[in-house]
Amino acid sequence: MVEPEINVSGGGGAAAAAKTPSPKDFVCPITTHIFDDPVTLETGQTYERRAIQEWLDRGNATCPITRQKLHSIHLPKTNYVLKRLIASWLDRNPGCSPPTPIGQSKRAVSPNSVISQAAVDGAVTELKLAITDLCTSEILKEAEIAVLKIERLWKESSVGTEIMQALLSKPPVVNGFVEMLFNSVDKLVLRATVLVLTELASRDDSVVQTLTRVDSDVECVVELFKKGLTEAVVLVHLLKPSAKGLLEMELVDYLLAMVSKTEDDDVAKMCVGPKTASLILLGNILRSCDEEARLSEIVRSVVSSGAIEGVVVSLKGGDVAERVAAVGVLLRCVLEDGKCRNVVAEKSELGFLLEMFVGVNDEEKFEIVRFLFELVKLNRRSLNDQILLVLRDEGTFSTMHTLLVYQQNAVFEQSPIVAGLLLQLDILEEPRKMSIYREEAIDTLISCLRNTESPSAQITAAETILSLQGRFSYSGKSLSRAILLKRAGLDKNYKAFMRKDQRRRSISVESQDNTEDERNAEEWERKVAFVLVSHEFGLVFEALAEGLKSKYEELHSLCFMTATWLVYMLSILPDTGIRGAARVCLLKHFISIFKSDKDTENRALAMLALNSFTRDPEGFQDLGGHMKDIMKGLRELKKSSTMAFEMLKVFSAEHDNSADIWNHQELSQEDCSSNGEVLTVTCFKGKIFSGHSDGTIKVWRSGNSELNLIQEIHEHTKHVTSLAVVHSSEKLYSGSLDKTVRVWTITEEGIYCEQVQETKDQINTLEVANSIACYISQGAGVKVHSWNGSSKVLNQHKYAKCLALVQGKLYCGCNDNSIQEIDLATGTIGNIQSGSKKLIGKVYPIYALQVYDGLIYGAGPSFDGSNVKIWSTSNYSIVGSLASTLDIRTMSVSSELIYLGCKSGVIEIWCKKKLSRVETLQISPTSRILCMAIDTNEDFLVVGTSDGRIQTWGFS
Repeated sequence: MVEPEINVSGGGGAAAAAKTPSPKDFVCPITTHIFDDPVTLETGQTYERRAIQEWLDRGNATCPITRQKLHSIHLPKTNYVLKRLIASWLDRNPGCSPPTPIGQSKRAVSPNSVISQAAVDGAVTELKLAITDLCTSEILKEAEIAVLKIERLWKESSVGTEIMQALLSKPPVVNGFVEMLFNSVDKLVLRATVLVLTELASRDDSVVQTLTRVDSDVECVVELFKKGLTEAVVLVHLLKPSAKGLLEMELVDYLLAMVSKTEDDDVAKMCVGPKTASLILLGNILRSCDEEARLSEIVRSVVSSGAIEGVVVSLKGGDVAERVAAVGVLLRCVLEDGKCRNVVAEKSELGFLLEMFVGVNDEEKFEIVRFLFELVKLNRRSLNDQILLVLRDEGTFSTMHTLLVYQQNAVFEQSPIVAGLLLQLDILEEPRKMSIYREEAIDTLISCLRNTESPSAQITAAETILSLQGRFSYSGKSLSRAILLKRAGLDKNYKAFMRKDQRRRSISVESQDNTEDERNAEEWERKVAFVLVSHEFGLVFEALAEGLKSKYEELHSLCFMTATWLVYMLSILPDTGIRGAARVCLLKHFISIFKSDKDTENRALAMLALNSFTRDPEGFQDLGGHMKDIMKGLRELKKSSTMAFEMLKVFSAEHDNSADIWNHQELSQEDCSSNGEVLTVTCFKGKIFSGHSDGTIKVWRSGNSELNLIQEIHEHTKHVTSLAVVHSSEKLYSGSLDKTVRVWTITEEGIYCEQVQETKDQINTLEVANSIACYISQGAGVKVHSWNGSSKVLNQHKYAKCLALVQGKLYCGCNDNSIQEIDLATGTIGNIQSGSKKLIGKVYPIYALQVYDGLIYGAGPSFDGSNVKIWSTSNYSIVGSLASTLDIRTMSVSSELIYLGCKSGVIEIWCKKKLSRVETLQISPTSRILCMAIDTNEDFLVVGTSDGRIQTWGFS
């Protein structure tokens, strides 16, 4: 091996040749000498390490130049950038000396602070001999002794760091150290080798290039770390292996173990500590891992191993690099596993994090801000407020001013996050007061939301604005959509989500605390909504309207939810004239979504916004032109949303021409005349069941505009007179003149008979509960047949014509125009309407009976001007009547309408609220309406006629 050469000149000659003044930035203000080991304090001032250490050792705790108080008296690592600049300048200007301060004579150099040239020459000779032994000796012991000598000389600095760096950084020497890593088993030698290589690599990139030229060299260093040589992880960090490589070398568990520890005092002083290096490596792995499953696994390991608490401790570490690395690791953990943010928030000291802005790059600044932004997504408002107060009030510098300055210089894609955090800090104050921070933050959010050249910035801005609502689950996920759906009356998803979220929580919260926190959350929501909608008189609505036109689905969805939330909040906030601006910008978008969106939840959200617009006369008037479409949508939602039901009542009451909003059209018609008359129909879960006079039962699937026959069964031998479904058991019951009741199981493909009950009488009308069947036969009374075989007769002195069975109460409509209520549990009979005597030999039977929502509807021939009467189930009092002139044979009642099927082939439709006729349907002039049924969702009416036809009708 050719030994590397270096020219070491005497110190006296250099001093004599000094002519060019030294740059002031290269000179220590205390010693007035050129820096040898410069360190830069948190105040930005740089000093010679020995000089500033002596200053601190005297009990001083301030910066000598600025007089600012120092938060830490632990000196940072050497300013290697400045040191390299000085070395480069000295190479170009040999013999230069520092300038002499004005008014002072040049200081004499203490003989104790300068090593004689002879000593330097001797140390250089010793170093060169050690290098020769390291690189050329074939005896391992000699090479090991050489390594220990080199380590000692480095620590003593008897040669000078620059000289040693130049001698030791040559590739042959570096490779000699690597050979020791492969061959030595002496822990002291291995440790010394790693320390020297670490110092060299931290100062000279060429050393890193030499070490990384062969993959096995890096793997060797990693293996030493895994075997317990703690310092080796610092060298691994300096070599900058890829995240993929680190994963392949299975280093994660060892890094976690290192992070969980506190720094060991026995570990040699290095450019960064082993724990900091481990944190940085772990952060690089988390940042670069593109396999979602692997990333989740690593985060779970960080959380479950307890390392996360060690990372939290590093947030207040003395080393800026350690604190920045801790932020990066915690951010990845919070983003991947939101539940851990609760541990982080509880144990972290956050007040001084933003002070790191002075010494970090732009990427690291954004990580700090995003970490804090994610941290205030806790599920309790009081905890979020506590964190915000700490960030605002603690620390040396003004947090809000720091964020404002950073926001003004941040890249466009990052500025919404910065603005979101700044706005939350500002809202802690009285939101009605003017604030430059608030104005700047909202301006930034709206500008980003409107920037069509950067869709990613638009999406980030929309996400940020929506997150300001402040509603989060235990895992930090936004509850905005779930809460808005709950407010729209669709609370099943919200309840399911919250039950699942509660199971994730390991802590229990008293209901009183929940109530208090809900009040805090509502107050926060009002504050945020107020400042957003008040800015520039509703400018945010214009930006959201533009976002609703976007071709990007994610942006459209976020703008839609945000617009829904803010419009809903307008109905709660005091009216300052902004409602009109929101209506102008957003009304047409909400109507379009409500009319055409196929997603029920989206339509419910649009309905929530439209309901807010109805609070103003102008808004209600603007909705008038879309009344039919809105009413149609509300009918479809009313079964799942109480708000839809209430809005329907409002629109029905306010609309002048009710008939316009109840128009029906024929959807489908099927000819079943080959099976005789259609005697009974019923609906269940998208299927229609029909019973015919030849004993046939047909099963239909209802499509958008047609009926599809999926099954036809001929098991009854005579007329199928009644069909009834028990929803709880999903069973269909059929009654027939063949004196049987058949029980059918309903499946996706159709029905199959599982039981046949023989009766002694023909079945004319059938009502069924889980354990009994009530039916009308030829004689007096109502037969009650139990599935265990027993039977009895009720109401024996009456000839029943129709039945209704609701919640254990049987209602009988009789031939003599009387109606009774029978309690099946006790046999008690209540008289709802007394019977009438025959007039000129003519009877007035009750042909149809329905019980709906606490009211009894009875229909029959009119002898007092009212064909249909309505009674209350609670006290049997008459609450209304319908003055139809037709001969009614069947009746169906929905939540809004009453359908009367007549002998003449006509169906009259009446509004339940106003008890007024809104439409008449001509089904068939030559047939009778024998039966009707409304599907479960009240989307359509099914009609069966005497000429064997089945028709479906829906709203036009």
